[in-house]
Amino acid sequence: MSFARSNGIVLHFRRAGRRGGPRIVFANSLGSDLAIWNEVADALAAEFDLLFYDKRGHGLSEVAQSPNGLADHANDLIGLLDHVGWQGAALCGLSVGGLIAMEFAVRAPERVERLVLMDTAAKIGTQEAWNTRIEAVLQRGVAAIGGQIMERWFSAGFRKGEADAFAGWQRMLERTPAAGYADTCRALRDADLTGAIAGISAPTLVIAGEEDLSTPPELVADTARRIPAAAFRTIAGAGHLPCIERPGEVASLLRGFLSRDGRLHAAEQGGQGPQRQNKE
Repeated sequence: MSFARSNGIVLHFRRAGRRGGPRIVFANSLGSDLAIWNEVADALAAEFDLLFYDKRGHGLSEVAQSPNGLADHANDLIGLLDHVGWQGAALCGLSVGGLIAMEFAVRAPERVERLVLMDTAAKIGTQEAWNTRIEAVLQRGVAAIGGQIMERWFSAGFRKGEADAFAGWQRMLERTPAAGYADTCRALRDADLTGAIAGISAPTLVIAGEEDLSTPPELVADTARRIPAAAFRTIAGAGHLPCIERPGEVASLLRGFLSRDGRLHAAEQGGQGPQRQNKE
């Protein structure tokens, strides 16, 4: 295990893959740790230099002593890249990790080689909904909402067919420190990059699980349309965490996108391409 102090916070991180290969850094969702990428890492390790980390308040990373916002999360990631000596990399962010990646791309575009946004949006949820969740978690712990969150995270097929794995991932969620979870909820509540992402210049791939109830495909697709050089793809049979449910497909999409010569084909720009969208 590796740890680094970044932006005043001790972060847990892991390196994997081929040193000297194309670099990818992965940012996790709310209530998860870096283990959600394990199978994707296995599929990409022979070709890419991979960096995973637990964001503040999650996994083995430190919980902040005061409330923090999206800018703090982006500064954490900037400091971590400095620590490992990466001036630039491709960023792959899932859910709030996608918002962190977007904030990073807006603030430090020269350090973003490619951008992959998975099951995320420029604005997620409402102030009222986040405040309700924050109150519940601080009063009763993350386990109090664990069942509700898991129903929104995973497809019906995964919940029925992978019961043991489903139970294991629920334990990961429910072990998240309440203070760290609530602080990240506040960052999500206050974050709105709807206007800012029009300035993202990096080639971007936006991915949505077709059965995602947390960030439905139509919401994810709307974010793709707002980024000038973005392509949009869906993954059938996956919920909010395609890296767990469909790691092979996620790895294939990443490999194809990140191995190109730096340009998206014209037919893929502006969020075009196959789009099968769920309705709530």
